[in-house]
Amino acid sequence: MAKINFGGVEENVVTREEFPLSKAQEVMKNETIAVIGYGVQGPGQALNLKDNGFNVIVGQRKNSKSWDKAVADGWVPGETLFSIEEALEKGTVIQYLLSDAGQIALWPTVKKNLTPGKVLYFSHGFGITYKEQTGIIPPPDVDVVLIAPKGSGTSLRRMFLEGRGLNSSYAIFQDATGKAWERVVSLGIGVGSGYLFETTFKKEVFSDLTGERGTLMGAIQGLFAAQYEVLRANGHSPSEAFNETVEELTQSLMPLVAENGMDWMYANCSTTAQRGALDWWKRFRDATLPVFTELYQEVAKGNESQRSIDSNSQPDYRVKLEEELKELRESELWQAGAAVRKLRPENQG
Repeated sequence: MAKINFGGVEENVVTREEFPLSKAQEVMKNETIAVIGYGVQGPGQALNLKDNGFNVIVGQRKNSKSWDKAVADGWVPGETLFSIEEALEKGTVIQYLLSDAGQIALWPTVKKNLTPGKVLYFSHGFGITYKEQTGIIPPPDVDVVLIAPKGSGTSLRRMFLEGRGLNSSYAIFQDATGKAWERVVSLGIGVGSGYLFETTFKKEVFSDLTGERGTLMGAIQGLFAAQYEVLRANGHSPSEAFNETVEELTQSLMPLVAENGMDWMYANCSTTAQRGALDWWKRFRDATLPVFTELYQEVAKGNESQRSIDSNSQPDYRVKLEEELKELRESELWQAGAAVRKLRPENQG
């Protein structure tokens, strides 16, 4: 484990150079990794592990869309694809990758299959951190670990196929065997992580819920909507408003920020843009800081998790979700976005 300086603060990280794939394969050579759930994270993690030479099986409900997707991805029923119960029995590592609501519902079945020495693996700290709400309390004789890729399963798979890695956090909640660290790091390397940084289950879920509601999805959509609305109200066309609000950011600027940092972006834009950005960024920070503070407090109190559990467990959740997504999809902002995407050169016939 290496100590890396991040902005003056030292953190523990594990790189693929110090813990190569060959070492991970050796650690896990006698393990059977059962990926339970084939939805958001399952496909990317399972396929990357398989391609990296690990012994992987998938557990999924038969006669479901996810079962069909697994078959289409090359998992063979009766050989590498099983019912959830069969996979739980066969696996020595249980990668619990169902949705948070799905994990709560299936927990009694999972728990009875957690025989001593197995690994219970999460990619989100939700179930363990909010155990009073979820009822997910592992037995004391299994390792409980976390690998949380900092991106979608789709991105994890795409970057793996490109020969790159998506950074992941790792955590150990329970080390029953004395081997939890080498097991979790091996799994992190196996799923295709760029590098691994240390966290805890609680910190992972607090940062994740804040990020999803904040700059990753909630806040960014709010900022997009506000700027687009102001531009449209002042007579700018949908195309102009969308390009200035979303397209230039996502297609041109953010890739450069990802490569070089925001300071580089400021130093390499026009002097007019540079001056305006420097003058205004702190005003946006000050305006949104109270909202982010309130958001983090709601996450820490367990209010956001309870809202999520209550909402996602409703029988009509999918119907209501579609109504909310329809509102986004049919808004002028994202209708303009659909039109702009069609006009990109790579999408023209």
